[in-house]
Amino acid sequence: MLVDGEHYPPVVAAAVARLRDAYSVEAGIFAGGREKLRGDSGNGDGGPGDGLAALAAEIGVPRLDAVEPRSASAHEVLDAVRSILRTARADALVDLSDEPVVGYRERFLLMSAALAEGAAYVAADTEVRPQAFARLTATPSLAVIGTGKRVGKTAVSGWLARRLDAARRADGGVVVLAMGRGGPPEPELIHGGDGLGPAELLAASRAGRHAASDCYEDAVLAGVTTVGCRRCGGGLAGMTFDDNVREALPLLDGLGAALAVIEGSGAVVPPVAADATLCVAGAAQPVDYITGFLGTYRLLLSDALLLTQCEPPFATPGEVRAVTAAARAVKPGLEVVPTVFRPRPAQPVRGRRVAFFTTAPESAAPQLAAALAADHGAEVVLVSCDLADRRRLPEAVKRAAAEAEVFLTEIKAAAVDVVAEGAAAAGRELVFCDNEPVALEHDLGATVDRLAALAGERYARAADAPSRARDEGA
Repeated sequence: MLVDGEHYPPVVAAAVARLRDAYSVEAGIFAGGREKLRGDSGNGDGGPGDGLAALAAEIGVPRLDAVEPRSASAHEVLDAVRSILRTARADALVDLSDEPVVGYRERFLLMSAALAEGAAYVAADTEVRPQAFARLTATPSLAVIGTGKRVGKTAVSGWLARRLDAARRADGGVVVLAMGRGGPPEPELIHGGDGLGPAELLAASRAGRHAASDCYEDAVLAGVTTVGCRRCGGGLAGMTFDDNVREALPLLDGLGAALAVIEGSGAVVPPVAADATLCVAGAAQPVDYITGFLGTYRLLLSDALLLTQCEPPFATPGEVRAVTAAARAVKPGLEVVPTVFRPRPAQPVRGRRVAFFTTAPESAAPQLAAALAADHGAEVVLVSCDLADRRRLPEAVKRAAAEAEVFLTEIKAAAVDVVAEGAAAAGRELVFCDNEPVALEHDLGATVDRLAALAGERYARAADAPSRARDEGA
């Protein structure tokens, strides 16, 4: 539990006594404040007269450690609180403090620390519970989580799945588990590769499926086997209101893959205890969405941060540096890889008149057209940024039918039931387009390879731990 010196100790003692009706109180954290403390009680300077032991006895807790959220750095607070919770093997951090000692920002730090240790954060009118993470039993896993929608998480997942699969095909390859707001009612196995294209996605759409869901994007563009799941709702810490991910895990484990890529949805954290985690954030997001609030918790879960959209019109170099510094203030030493996206058509479009459909903002349209022309030789006659706007999209489809030979589209939003149907009606070729991450600094491939190796090492250690424990017991 967390207490402060702005409360008179007998008042805190009464609250602690009441708390014992629901909890076994194992330890306390003194957060600072001196107004209502007498003598040297609770000074918390670490010396022999710091008074923490006396204050602990007065309020009725076995021990008190001093952590002052407003005077310490973010990572110092996080490390200290996590260490105390771990030592106490706590199930909950109960916050009995208040302003001015602990404010809004500090409370989110405390929530993040508690959740990262698998403990609930409980305050007078607030409770944030940790997710119950399920485990794969037969497959190492690498999670790709995000700090919001439209930050390019699925594009990153597809890119790394394609790369890692190429190196592991002899050992079973890579399988992706993707959860989405338009996913199937039952976990669905989708075999990627050459046999999956516009015709198959149109057939799925006409059968009533959301054929532009992330699972289809991964299967088509990464060319790997994908298990599609659904989810509804997303809490502050990334828990869903409803999902069918757990039902998919036996299917995933039964595929014999060398590695599973577990892909989140928006800011939702999949309910799977992954062996390593990559966090994807957009440099155009507010910094607090990435490193503050419960973005902090997502960083604590992660082994690296991949920043997307690290160029104008999304973000300036100064804004990218600011996000990087803020992330490392939360987690010193965190590897941060700044990247940009470049369109990559799944089939050649050189010398063809192309209409490109994307969810990117209008301000990025000239840049996208220039990349398609320079890198792929396309004659871009239209860039429509209305792929997620079903009111405006039909007009762009009509114009494309009149001006373009090829409909080039991302697999998102209305890509299949509007754009692909429009191409079919107009007798135009449909080509899907990937968004490929390109690192501005560091070696993105080396980062992904490191995370995959880390996942394998942690999986092996976890699998070996029970046998070691049995051997030691014998």
